[in-house]
Amino acid sequence: MKTTDERLTDITEDSWIRETFPEWGNWLNESINRFQVAPNHMRLWWLGNMGIWIKDAHQNNLAIDLWAGTGKQTHYLPKNGERHQWQRMLGAQKAQPNLRHTPQVFNPFSITSLDALLVTHYHHDHLDRNVAAAIINDTQIKAPLIGPQAVVNQWMAWGVPESRVKVVHPGDVFNIKNIRIQVLPSYDRTILITDPVGMEIPDDRQIPDINERAVAYLITTSAGTIYHAGDSHYSVNFADIGRQYSIDLALLAFAENPIGVQDKMTSVDILRAAEALGTKIVIPLHWDIWTNTLGDPREIQMLYQYRKDRFQYQFHPFIWQIGGSYDWPSDRDLSVYNYPRGFDDRFQRAGNLPFGSFL
Repeated sequence: MKTTDERLTDITEDSWIRETFPEWGNWLNESINRFQVAPNHMRLWWLGNMGIWIKDAHQNNLAIDLWAGTGKQTHYLPKNGERHQWQRMLGAQKAQPNLRHTPQVFNPFSITSLDALLVTHYHHDHLDRNVAAAIINDTQIKAPLIGPQAVVNQWMAWGVPESRVKVVHPGDVFNIKNIRIQVLPSYDRTILITDPVGMEIPDDRQIPDINERAVAYLITTSAGTIYHAGDSHYSVNFADIGRQYSIDLALLAFAENPIGVQDKMTSVDILRAAEALGTKIVIPLHWDIWTNTLGDPREIQMLYQYRKDRFQYQFHPFIWQIGGSYDWPSDRDLSVYNYPRGFDDRFQRAGNLPFGSFL
């Protein structure tokens, strides 16, 4: 502790925010930058919500649905408009009390290496203007911003140059350096009632083209494949995806739906989806971020134990923690993530205690 410190009169709300936010500072950015992925491995970091950072054995970097925003911060909010998704879905006029539950673990303004940003859809807990600004305004980062048409429209409305964006549709296949990306359909039905930027709004009796609004991604590295479903709801079409592709890791949106809302997969849906996809590991995400939809992934574990022998599941769930990493295939047998406990240099040098039995 300092014996002399700045005066309390020098501390302001602005200095407090700058000193404490983001809560993890550059710790996770530095961890990603410093980590060297071994041959025939790939490493993932969970950045919160559906945000994922992927690094392959060639040290290439992809980010998906990287988000650095917040939820509600005041009670003094207007009622939902007539076109708001919750007004359309269930006639709800009150703003939902979705306070951000988890810390900001990643600093987008400290990105030093990125080969592409992929976004699944334009809900603003997946498509973030802070992230777009951090990438575009850094002249050292040349990464393209990739997403469906409605996502690209939003980027361009924020001022992202057309030369930096790429529109994708289900069926597209392309490479980012050594990483192969296949664009697959999304089953996020909520996006169908969320009006996009820069697109004609069809009559309410017509179903919009979801392929212009949302997609999913199949990422293939030299070590394996990752299926990122965005905010997809459960779909019987998962079985067709499982038939066509070999999936090692399936990243699916899980949360506790409020009464009257059908927006995220439940614990049963997660297990059904994993079985249909034929994945080796299913990783539920999105459960962490909102106070009003906070999920408990232990429910998935309990249900898995109840069902696995009866249905002879060939996969298992992995329960992550925000900011944690996952190595494939080294961590394939893990079921729960635990943060590093530290003190791995214990007793490598003598301590300084009054006597040996002090502790």
